[in-house]
Amino acid sequence: MDWVFLIGRLVFGLFFVLNGINHFAQLRGMSAYAASKGVPAPQAAVIVTGLLLLLGGLSIATGYQPVVGAVLLVVFLVPVAFIMHNFWAETDPMSRANQMAHFLKNLALAGAALALMYVPTPWPLSLG
Repeated sequence: MDWVFLIGRLVFGLFFVLNGINHFAQLRGMSAYAASKGVPAPQAAVIVTGLLLLLGGLSIATGYQPVVGAVLLVVFLVPVAFIMHNFWAETDPMSRANQMAHFLKNLALAGAALALMYVPTPWPLSLG
């Protein structure tokens, strides 16, 4: 079962690492989107959230300080769900459905991160 947990946390953690890298690779476009949602200092916000994703994802994937990593992910996921994926403000049905899917995905991922906070540490096969 240790290997199953390792594979699961690698998949979960690397999802966030890749999205964090994307924040930096697509900084201009993501900053413009954040600005369109009314985020103050959008470029700084994209950089900070990219760091949250990278650090949180690496923490979960490696098992190093996983509670801290899970907190970083929740700190990213919950506000972003409400600020960036506010489906209730969309008038177009397709946009509304798309934003609702992202909103619910973020909340589900936050729930998984919260659940990982209660897995006893040190995790098996981890750097922690």
